[in-house]
Amino acid sequence: MSLLSSLYTGTSGLLASSQELSVVGDNIANAGTIGFKASRASFADTLSQSLLGSGQVGLGSRLQMVQKIVTQGALTSTGLATDLAIQGNGLFIVQGSHGGQTGTYYTRAGQFTLDANGYLVNLEGLRVQGYTADSTGAVNGALGDLAVGQATSVPSATAEVAVKANLQSDAVIPAAWDPLDPTGTSNFSSGVTVYDSLGTPHQVDVYYRRTGAGTWEWHALTDGGGLTGGTAGTATQIASGTLSFDTTGALTSVTQSSSFNPRNAVNPQPLVFDFGDPASAGGTGLEGITQFASASSVTFISQDGHPAGDLAGISIDATGHVQGSFTNGTSRVLGQVALATFPAPDQLERLGGTLLGATLAAGQPGVGAPAQGGRGGLVAGALEQSNVDLAEELVRMIAAQRGFQANSKTISTADQLLQELMTLKR
Repeated sequence: MSLLSSLYTGTSGLLASSQELSVVGDNIANAGTIGFKASRASFADTLSQSLLGSGQVGLGSRLQMVQKIVTQGALTSTGLATDLAIQGNGLFIVQGSHGGQTGTYYTRAGQFTLDANGYLVNLEGLRVQGYTADSTGAVNGALGDLAVGQATSVPSATAEVAVKANLQSDAVIPAAWDPLDPTGTSNFSSGVTVYDSLGTPHQVDVYYRRTGAGTWEWHALTDGGGLTGGTAGTATQIASGTLSFDTTGALTSVTQSSSFNPRNAVNPQPLVFDFGDPASAGGTGLEGITQFASASSVTFISQDGHPAGDLAGISIDATGHVQGSFTNGTSRVLGQVALATFPAPDQLERLGGTLLGATLAAGQPGVGAPAQGGRGGLVAGALEQSNVDLAEELVRMIAAQRGFQANSKTISTADQLLQELMTLKR
């Protein structure tokens, strides 16, 4: 009976060594798989046979578990904006069909791209889950598919024009203001492009005319072809006012009025010209337009409107915010990538395709934003490599090979002894 048991014991050892080799071979085969986590085979002794007064005799070994090693893999830079790596704990969440089953899956492989519908997807086409953002860039709390590839930037009408300049204090006072001859009846001018509610650009020229010691008037003109009731080719005044300075050249007061009525857009469109911080408003009078003896010049001019824009590119920060850059020079948050953590991530089920499935043993997922609640941060333009250590795997392979050979010797030795036993009858 003991000889027969030793045959089965040796057989269990052969099986254990073969399973070890399978695990090692799987690790080596996936040494280049993005986000792959190595496994190790854990063995236990089988039920032993009790011999009265003589202790116990084991019946070999068995595979207890193939355990995933969820240590961090090295990060490799790729330069691709949609490639993401997790530095720390967490898994990306993807949804879609895999292996004929539609559901929610988890992965460390951040090889993402944009599909034809603008969704952020993995290479299998499963959609990355995250939090959507509204048109202002505010992220809401609803988890869902991240649609970022077809975002647009709507136009914004100009509400304010800011000007920083110097007006020459001893400039010659020109002839009376004539809108038909703005250049000849002014001392200086500056230009800026403003936008109406449809995003249509309007070139506005502001003319400054000295009227006396420390006093100026200004007039903003644009082509009448872009105005309601205007005539193309004829400059039309849309705003005007006065500027006053003290003997130090500081701005003391500003007056203005506007009547900007762009064609086919919101009418009238409020338009404020910000010339600085006049003393009458409690300012220094030196932060905007000043009046010094130096030649008239503009140092800064800006406006807060913009035309419509198409998506030109995206970037993702460490907290998962997807930032969209548009052709009109604006940018805003389009969404936020979500991560999931599990109490026992090594208990997740391997499903192939770098995907993992939830199990009862793994616990309930904790879903939230990256870099919060124990979840790792994201590294954009990088991928996490496999955590397989080839040197360690090759050593394990040698050990499994030697174990297989040794167990085969157990079987062959037991077979020889049984053969001797059979010859006793002769």
